[in-house]
Amino acid sequence: MSEWPDIAGRIEGRVHKLGIRVYYEDTDFSGIVYHANYLRFAERGRSDFLRLAGVHHTDLFGGEDPVAFAIHRMEMDFRQPARIDDRLEVHTVYVRASGARIEAEQSIWRLGPEGDLADELWRAKVFAAVLDRQGRPRRLPASVKDALAPYVSGN
Repeated sequence: MSEWPDIAGRIEGRVHKLGIRVYYEDTDFSGIVYHANYLRFAERGRSDFLRLAGVHHTDLFGGEDPVAFAIHRMEMDFRQPARIDDRLEVHTVYVRASGARIEAEQSIWRLGPEGDLADELWRAKVFAAVLDRQGRPRRLPASVKDALAPYVSGN
């Protein structure tokens, strides 16, 4: 059995791209995407980028020296609403992976009829801390830093 294509998106250059369809459950009563769901879409983009780069959350937290990522700050702008049945694309770029933190820039785009980028709907800067089981900051594991090195735009 072959793998389901594109389930984790794809990496083009340094940009991870993840397709999302807006379903009824993503919207409020008016058919507009509820604001908190942009955060969920963005989380999927960050996680799938890491997965494609060879970094798995379960391995990090279940390993010999367990660590996890926790978002400690986000700056975001809502530019236009997404609506039910829209096809979206989440773009993720990791801009820093060093010390005890990872920084990413993300945007969510509505796709046009031909699959081209039509409208930027949401944009964010995401700052994540690396923490141990007790919630104390830890240095980013060398394996994670090495896996992200080809994609990080600046350190």
